[in-house]
Amino acid sequence: MKRVSFAEFGGPDVLQLVDAEKPHAGPGRIRIAVRAAGVNPVDWRIREGQFQKVRPIELPAGVGQDASGVVDQVGEGVEGVEVGDHVFGEGSSTYAEFAVLSAWARMPEGLTFAEAAGYPSVVETALRIIRQAGVRSGQTLLASGASGGVGSAVLQIARDRGITVIGTAGAANQDYLRSLGALATTYGEGWVERVRRLGHVDAALDLAGSGVIRELVELTGDPQKVISIADLAAPELGARYSGVAGSVPEALAEAAGLISRGKLHIPVEKSYTLAEAAAAHIDSHAGHTRGRRVVLV
Repeated sequence: MKRVSFAEFGGPDVLQLVDAEKPHAGPGRIRIAVRAAGVNPVDWRIREGQFQKVRPIELPAGVGQDASGVVDQVGEGVEGVEVGDHVFGEGSSTYAEFAVLSAWARMPEGLTFAEAAGYPSVVETALRIIRQAGVRSGQTLLASGASGGVGSAVLQIARDRGITVIGTAGAANQDYLRSLGALATTYGEGWVERVRRLGHVDAALDLAGSGVIRELVELTGDPQKVISIADLAAPELGARYSGVAGSVPEALAEAAGLISRGKLHIPVEKSYTLAEAAAAHIDSHAGHTRGRRVVLV
């Protein structure tokens, strides 16, 4: 089979499309014939070696953790899923023709493989940080850098829970944020005052790592009400960094329910082939995403 791999840490140019043996589904796992893989910032952060001190990996290594596809092999002890089922979930080395998943759910009716691949990590992350922020119905949550996958999920999940959401993004994505139910404003000079004019902020999320922790602390009045998923230095300013996933199976089940009820939809902004993985990482690193990027297999 073909898979994307890298033998050294570095820029997008270290990614190679190589021949590899099919992985096998061990106990409690399933293997899928991958139809699409989600492109996440964590993918290029791992490729750059940013997490080696906390989560070391051995090289050469595959790329990707989110995928959708058709169940091809069922491991020992796995129940409730059969070969041929259409699923989406989280695993390892998902930029490949076949991948092993450690958590999965059946794809909701009407969802394409490309769309499904964009949900697993971003929904788990969104659910986790909303919970960690402690924001409740009737309160206001600020999402800085809100137009990407996690932001798209945060806005919709929070609104479904009765939480008012203020989202910041580039000028081109203001209408997109409003379409998801957010009070929208641009980042850049004067953004703090623009947010203040939109309302009091009870908690804030840094989704883009654009150096805004001080301002988010200022807006909330409490560093413990600020959570970042993109700035490893956030704790130096008293804020919290959230990087350890919670229950992915529970998140997938909740995602499937939200999608089925029409309460969650994350559009696919752009798709790539396996051979274009480097371009996918370059675009992901550049930001300004509206929704999700995926690799089609």
